[in-house]
Amino acid sequence: MRQNSGLWLSLGLSSLVVTVSLVAVTTALPSPAIAQTLRSAKQGNVGGSLAKQLHGKPVVVDIYASWCPACSNIAPTLSQLKKEYAGKVHFVVLDVSDKSKTRQAEAQAKQLGLGQFFNANKSQTGTVTIIDPATGNILAQHRNNPNKSVYTAVLNAAISQR
Repeated sequence: MRQNSGLWLSLGLSSLVVTVSLVAVTTALPSPAIAQTLRSAKQGNVGGSLAKQLHGKPVVVDIYASWCPACSNIAPTLSQLKKEYAGKVHFVVLDVSDKSKTRQAEAQAKQLGLGQFFNANKSQTGTVTIIDPATGNILAQHRNNPNKSVYTAVLNAAISQR
């Protein structure tokens, strides 16, 4: 009897610790934007040196698929950004709509020095990542976020530091 109650008590305490830990994490990350920023910081950089053709301007990488609802949701925002930042920012679309396009995107990513980044993120359709060309660091990464001001704030800051 005592062994069973001791086991129950250990499980109960273990559950309590997990619950407390989850509450602490939830309160430490009050918004999805902060959680995304922390995730980006953990990812560090894109995992290699960017190709010379990407140097000098921030790089916006769009992981896209034709069947992706999030991609359709953010497409108007990306279109506006492309017009507004033409000549100031590099835009890279890595299309993973099907196996053939994914192979092409993988080759393009490798050529641009984004091979490791692509391998780590190719399943994250609807993700837009802004990369500092000088360091390869991820400045921001958002998934299914059509809020243009979130991107312009990061891009303007990156452009002003050149």
